[in-house]
Amino acid sequence: MAGATSPVAKDFVRETASPVLPPPVFARGAIAWMRANLFSGRPSTVLTVVAVALMAWALPPLARYLILDAVWSAPDGAACRAPGAGACWAYIAQKFSYFMYASYPREAVWRVDIVLAFGAVLIGWLLWPDARYKGLGSLAFFIIFPLLSLALLSGVNPFGLWRMTDWLLERLDAAPDYVRDLADYLRYRLPAFDANLLGSPAALFQGVIIPIASAMGVVIAVLAAGFLLVRRTLATFATIGVVTIATELSRPVEWGWNQLGLTHVPTDLWGGVFVSLLVSVIGIVVSLPGGILLALGRRSRLPMVKFFSVVFIEFVRGVPLITVLFMANLMLPLFVPANWTPDRLVRPLIGVSLFASAYMAEVIRGGLQAIPKGQFEGAMAVGLSYWQMMRLIILPQALTIVIPGIVNTFIGLFKDTTLVAIVGISDFLRTVDTARLDPAWAGPTISTTGYLFAAMFYFVFCFGMSRYSAMVERKLSDGRKR
Repeated sequence: MAGATSPVAKDFVRETASPVLPPPVFARGAIAWMRANLFSGRPSTVLTVVAVALMAWALPPLARYLILDAVWSAPDGAACRAPGAGACWAYIAQKFSYFMYASYPREAVWRVDIVLAFGAVLIGWLLWPDARYKGLGSLAFFIIFPLLSLALLSGVNPFGLWRMTDWLLERLDAAPDYVRDLADYLRYRLPAFDANLLGSPAALFQGVIIPIASAMGVVIAVLAAGFLLVRRTLATFATIGVVTIATELSRPVEWGWNQLGLTHVPTDLWGGVFVSLLVSVIGIVVSLPGGILLALGRRSRLPMVKFFSVVFIEFVRGVPLITVLFMANLMLPLFVPANWTPDRLVRPLIGVSLFASAYMAEVIRGGLQAIPKGQFEGAMAVGLSYWQMMRLIILPQALTIVIPGIVNTFIGLFKDTTLVAIVGISDFLRTVDTARLDPAWAGPTISTTGYLFAAMFYFVFCFGMSRYSAMVERKLSDGRKR
């Protein structure tokens, strides 16, 4: 019809939501992960195929050697020497006690177990990101744990007078002439004291220095504990422990662990896994604060502080660790009187700690140089002192930046502890190397199994440190992501 208009189509409006469709098959799950990580391109695909081929070639014989053809139980090495025998895990089971404790008396190994268990609990407490009361954990790890370890491992009493009275008196009696001259000077300068009390350096130490130092320790402990009580109720237990120890220190009497049935075990008998862990833990604990101080000293504006820091760092980094260990073991006794010679285990501990501190200093110095200059200027603008600026502003950022380098140094230190065997310390690897010389357990597969066990031991600890550092790095880097 002329003039008629066509009807206007209405827009379609959906009144219900459309159904949610699943993502494509190749965009989710394992298939998506494989496409993104293993077959993302031609080079990735080639490398994946080559890696799968290598695993298919190496894993079956390795599984046969380690599991299927392995000897799991045997009284001696005869079964491990049979044709076609695989790994001799029976050898590991028979020598496991020696690997753990070396020549430590078997009736006293429970003391080592307590130290290892207590140390593992404290380290786990301090390293757990969300753990509470880490201040108390630090107090236990850095103060209580060393004393407990010394007491249990060696049988020396660190409380009371710590069995040190006899030790110090012997050395003071054999002191050089200038020490005796100092005692004579004090005898005439302090007439209020009994002349018999100051008649010898030994009597001076036992009658004057110990009571005064112990009384000061009690006062300081009580004041510090009272300050903690104001801020934290749980510090009551720490207060009781500190005051008790300080009170025992103030008593001029000796009581030894022999009353508790603990016999003295010299460090010549220490060895195995617990010595490797002892050397590495002490080196790690000392190297971090030592490296921080050396790094700050190298950046210091004080010429002498900077000079000595640079000389120490460059000298230690310029020689191998073996040389440092030989110097600590052979040359250190030449610079001190014979009665003051450090213990044979303390010498490599000092060498390892100093060596690791020098390398740690350069790692931390790199982190300090990465901090923008504005951070220093802003901290000084708000009136912070140098140590406040470092503790609150600079060091937290610098240490976060160099976490990979710090952990890399720790891992290298943990593996380098095997070098202490060169100076006569029976560490874990040394026990493995010694145990294979047993005629009853001689054989090529037996020696290989021992070194495989050592490799697994070091891999577990090093890989654990690596994964923990990666977790901490991700956790701390969240605030820097943009």
